[in-house]
Amino acid sequence: MKPVSKSEPFRKQGQAWFCTTGLPSDVTVEVEEISFHLHKFPLLSKSNVLGKLMEDKEDSVIKLPDIPGGVKAFELVAKFCYGVKLELNALNVVYLRCAAEFLQMTEEITENNLIGQTEIFLNQVVLRNWKDTIEALRTCIDLQPYAENLMIVKKCIDSLAVKACTDPNCFGWPLVDHSLMQSPGGSVLWNGISTGARPRECRSDWWYEDVSSISFPLYKRLILAMESRGIRKDVLAGSIANYADRYIPGLTRLHNNCNKPSNQVQTLISTQAATEEEQKIFIEEINKLLPMQKGVTSTKFLLGLLRTAMILGTDKSCIFNLEKRIGMQLDQATLEDLLIPNFSYSTETLYHVDCVQRILQHFLAMDHANAGSSPCLVDDSADADANDEQQSIESPSLTPITMVARLIDGYLAEVAPDINLKLSKFQSLAAAMPDYARPIDDGLYRAIDIYLKAHPLLAETEREQLCRLIDCQKLSLEACTHAAQNERLPLRMVVQVIFFEQLQLRSSIAGCLMVSENLDTSRPLRSGNAASGEGNGWSGNTTRENQVLKLGMDHMRMRVSELEKECSSMRKEIEKLGIGRRRWNIVSKKFGFKIKSQMCRSQEDSVSDQKSGISAVEGKLQAHAVKHKKFISIKE
Repeated sequence: MKPVSKSEPFRKQGQAWFCTTGLPSDVTVEVEEISFHLHKFPLLSKSNVLGKLMEDKEDSVIKLPDIPGGVKAFELVAKFCYGVKLELNALNVVYLRCAAEFLQMTEEITENNLIGQTEIFLNQVVLRNWKDTIEALRTCIDLQPYAENLMIVKKCIDSLAVKACTDPNCFGWPLVDHSLMQSPGGSVLWNGISTGARPRECRSDWWYEDVSSISFPLYKRLILAMESRGIRKDVLAGSIANYADRYIPGLTRLHNNCNKPSNQVQTLISTQAATEEEQKIFIEEINKLLPMQKGVTSTKFLLGLLRTAMILGTDKSCIFNLEKRIGMQLDQATLEDLLIPNFSYSTETLYHVDCVQRILQHFLAMDHANAGSSPCLVDDSADADANDEQQSIESPSLTPITMVARLIDGYLAEVAPDINLKLSKFQSLAAAMPDYARPIDDGLYRAIDIYLKAHPLLAETEREQLCRLIDCQKLSLEACTHAAQNERLPLRMVVQVIFFEQLQLRSSIAGCLMVSENLDTSRPLRSGNAASGEGNGWSGNTTRENQVLKLGMDHMRMRVSELEKECSSMRKEIEKLGIGRRRWNIVSKKFGFKIKSQMCRSQEDSVSDQKSGISAVEGKLQAHAVKHKKFISIKE
């Protein structure tokens, strides 16, 4: 803001400015608390307003309390009136333009007056450069409503919106550095020497930090202008998230402070906004500004915004809208961000389970509406292939609802140790997911086991009610083994697990028998050169397949032995309890399978069947070995 002149026309003494021309002052202009001792003729020749004030005033004192820009602006205007050539830049041009309009320094009074010069500089220099436009827009905050009435704010916003919506690599305006030049080949020049370095390409978020320095009202208008020009929604949402994180520090990092008291978290987010009410308004405005499309806004940012809104106690409609946004893309959330702590003293639980329940309901409602993209259901029909069922259980399709089911199971396991978490809330959240959402129930079993361990005083009926949520047919072999030895589970659940585990073993033995039979039919003897050329490969494959089958049979034999021991111990315990035949008949009817005399006897029969199956497979393996030896002898 320094004039381009070797000698300063003014000097300051205390709260007054004096002209250094040597002529006595004949007029005094008071701006705020500063007095300018000037001459009438230079002011009359440039400003229509000052000329009228001098004609109306009998004394030589003129007061300008409402001049835009205050003392700094009038100081530059006074120098311009005295013929000093000013160095216009992005920081002072808006001040001078508003002050010139206020003083009516038009072309009608004299040519090349201040209004014309500042208007030309603003349109031809400032608005063509990204950085200068940002600086000019920031100065408009102190010059309202003059900057608004002169359309300076609108011009700056439109200029920024056009540049942000255009590929910066085509024009290069955001990274214009006048100290760097480029050779015709594109490399950066330093003192005229090629450095070999190439100018960096700009990403779509190159303008985020620049626009985050302007005030929120102007930023909101800029975002709306960009949206009207068709900028991508994800780019827009990224800028809003960056702006919010700048003025509410820790917005996406509050999950690291979940265990802190609410007053400490309140201190953490109160570093920028002046009052709590301003913070509430800011959060609500950010929520309205975000695009509603699914997936364009980071789920992590939305959960941080929701967490902050709950701390500040914002409007219920704002919280509902954020929960709905998160529910639309709940499959993109992480367990760490979903653990929203309770900041209210009225609730006793550590985490806000009700909030997660509402978010899940939004997701399920959206999933139900999108029936066309329903997840792949596991075929439970009676004639379904057993191998396909096992494959679908071991490698489930990662559909959105399957990912959400895994997320909810992990969340249940995290909140389960809370002793204040009531059974109704835990059970309601666990039962909210439909059956087809969980290809396997290992995660749900783990969460329920943790809850039973943390709540040992639950009644037997409550334990049975909670365990009914688990489908024993969807448990893996490891989970079945753990459940069969779990003392926290009710007896009904243990019996179900053992029964379905035996069914799985029977299916495995039947599969091994089918593989063995297929080996007999798929190895026909070949004659001639083909048989002699492929004999060695056939022999090696048969040996490896036999070894794999033997290993599988050894594993099954060990498992059958373990089941015999478990069955024997259970029978002893049942005999001690005095449970008779009639009681077991009732249990068998409830489980939906038939038992001839007692459950343990039925299990012994199945074990004997498995033994006979094992012996049959071993006989087939021996027959294979004999055939193999005969084949080798014939070949020799």
